[in-house]
Amino acid sequence: MIKANFITAGRAIFTLSVPHAFVTKVGCCDRYTFLVKQKPKSEKWPEAYFVNLLSGPDNMSDYQPLGKLNPETGAVRLVSTTKMTDNSWAVRLIRRVFARLWSNEFKAIEDAGFELRHAGRCGRCGRVLTVPESIDSGLGPVCMNKI
Repeated sequence: MIKANFITAGRAIFTLSVPHAFVTKVGCCDRYTFLVKQKPKSEKWPEAYFVNLLSGPDNMSDYQPLGKLNPETGAVRLVSTTKMTDNSWAVRLIRRVFARLWSNEFKAIEDAGFELRHAGRCGRCGRVLTVPESIDSGLGPVCMNKI
């Protein structure tokens, strides 16, 4: 299961799979792919994390802005450039999932039938993961020690 340290590693790509019964009941998509990028601290701005939603066929570049992540609480605040609203399913679901991750309630996500999967690359440096423990955590051994 992906954890909060993967989300805030620097450039995490992950997919939230939604259970079929939920999709049928509410009419949302069966999966959403997100990219959380860290913007380093500068002289002008503090460090920031931005959540983006995959919106096209190119899973490396077709992301649209969704919100700004508070790395301490897991809360997501919509940014002015987003086309989504607080009632958009992608927004509602990512807020709920992050709330569970940040409160260490990972099992609640699985028990509800939702799954989080990383893209098979380290959430910090982007290298392909090959070691089973790294695949499970979403972070390579070197990057895990830097977080």
